[in-house]
Amino acid sequence: MDIKKYDAGLYDVAVIGGGHAGIEAALAAARLGCKTIMFTVTLDWIGNMPCNPSIGGTAKGHLVRELDALGGEMGKAADKHTLQSRMLNLGKGPAVHSLRAQIDRRAYSGYMKHTVELQDGLDVKQCEITQLYKENDLWHCVSSLGADFKSKAVIIATGTFLGGRVYVGEVNYPSGPDGSFPATELANSLKNLGVPLRRFKTGTPARVARDSIDFSKLEVQPGDDFTVPFSFSTKHQPENKVICHISYTNDETKRVILENIDRSPLYSGEIEGIGPRYCPSIEDKIVRFGDKKRHQFFIEPCGEDTEEMYLQGLSSSLPEEVQIQLYKTIDCLKNVKIMRNAYAIEYDCVDPLFLKASLEMKGLDGLYGAGQFNGSSGYEEAAAQGLIAGINAARKVQGKEPLILSRASSYIGTLIDDLVTKGCMDPYRMMTSRSEYRLLLRQDNADERLMPIGYEIGLLSDEEYKDFLIRKEQKENEIQRLKNTFIGPNEKLNLLLESKGTAVMSGGLSLADLIKRPQLNYDILAEFDKERPSLPHSVKEKVEIEIKYEGYINRQQAQVNEMLRLEKKLLPENLDYNNVYGLRLEAVEKLNKIKPINIGQASRISGVSPADISVLLIYLSK
Repeated sequence: MDIKKYDAGLYDVAVIGGGHAGIEAALAAARLGCKTIMFTVTLDWIGNMPCNPSIGGTAKGHLVRELDALGGEMGKAADKHTLQSRMLNLGKGPAVHSLRAQIDRRAYSGYMKHTVELQDGLDVKQCEITQLYKENDLWHCVSSLGADFKSKAVIIATGTFLGGRVYVGEVNYPSGPDGSFPATELANSLKNLGVPLRRFKTGTPARVARDSIDFSKLEVQPGDDFTVPFSFSTKHQPENKVICHISYTNDETKRVILENIDRSPLYSGEIEGIGPRYCPSIEDKIVRFGDKKRHQFFIEPCGEDTEEMYLQGLSSSLPEEVQIQLYKTIDCLKNVKIMRNAYAIEYDCVDPLFLKASLEMKGLDGLYGAGQFNGSSGYEEAAAQGLIAGINAARKVQGKEPLILSRASSYIGTLIDDLVTKGCMDPYRMMTSRSEYRLLLRQDNADERLMPIGYEIGLLSDEEYKDFLIRKEQKENEIQRLKNTFIGPNEKLNLLLESKGTAVMSGGLSLADLIKRPQLNYDILAEFDKERPSLPHSVKEKVEIEIKYEGYINRQQAQVNEMLRLEKKLLPENLDYNNVYGLRLEAVEKLNKIKPINIGQASRISGVSPADISVLLIYLSK
């Protein structure tokens, strides 16, 4: 049935989706002065956490810090609604230290809903966009009720809603996450525009009633004694309000799953979409790691005012009665009551090779993608892309150059470069191992790397930037003081050095030289440093890391400088690589498809060899 359209107004930027990507995109565009509208299938699920109720984690914590440094909202929201805070990987080097916080999911969602509602220049509208087309240099977003919203730029941030279909055993039906309505028609408009779509899949475990869990059978996982916030503007220490727990599957769990594996849509062929490699369902773990005796999982609260508990690590798409059986094979869950069953969800997303580094789609001027629509997984990856898409859509409307972060600047730059240069065959998840510059891209220095950019763009306040400059000056002054402060050998200090298993002093050394020793740190030497100023924890952390790892940091910076040299060698956007003599056929095909913006990006394309790069350098020199 044809719906009569009516003019619903003109905007600078329209954002389709109210999840983590959509929120950051809409806030960024509006805060940069663009008249913006954000569409969501339901207002009640803005900023929803349909999977685990947490923010951060390995590498993801880096993304949240970087978001905050650029002027994003996720870190502030997480700090306000933290239930438990933990710094991961403290047994390893500082490059991989990552903050993770358990979050009150409904309070977080409520905060984000109210934030977008209060934002000047941003309208929030509950509706399903079913048509998208361009006419007379304006994009038309048409709702299922006929409202025609015109805009100069559009950001697609549909998450798992686009063509969403839920699977529980033999049962499947159109649905968004958490029983919400899916977006069923928009995909056809995108296909008509020439956007290459494909199917991905993700899943979530059951939520169970707290009073049906035997906590005496569980390992306790407390929060950290000393907590730190995500946001550089947060002045308080997040409070640990809850305790999480750890448990394990067993042989009986494995037996139940294997006896019913043919009823899993993953193995019966019902699900076509490709699932996340690094967060598989429990049945996938049992099949893929058949020699493993048990699999760890976590029991985490969903909020302060709910009895729902989340079973992280036990996602499944098996039939509901099989889910009950397998959960009851675990001692702590023998009397479990499932409040929400586990399910898998399949959805449409774009091939990210169709995107430019600005997240604008190739050949579709003013149309951007962000979040899970771009083939990634995770709230943090989504929010990071949303922020960049929002910034670049606004800058497009304002006639400015796009913001493109390099791999050497951030995990956000690495994430986007990986997607648009290498693509992904399954939902992309950020990990510290994906960055070749991770010693420089630590979470502690995200402010120094990105706050100048956030301030220059216009997303940071004068107060936030002033606080940053004070911290930076404190760090630089303290490093210089420690290098210039010498201490002579004395009995008390030598006793300390001996007790720590390091060489005693026979002559004078600077405090910086002592801090460089693996057995020592900044705090241990406090009693021998009478002139030490009182500094914030974040500043002391940076001081110690930069002194202790100075040699490694300088070596990595040299690698970055070489990479930046290649990044400065720009390639013509419309270059036909068939006309570049000496390139191999595979390189010609890949280069013409991806259209790299510089030699550095070209060198990271799979199928482009060092010999091909040499050919391109010779071509540019001519």
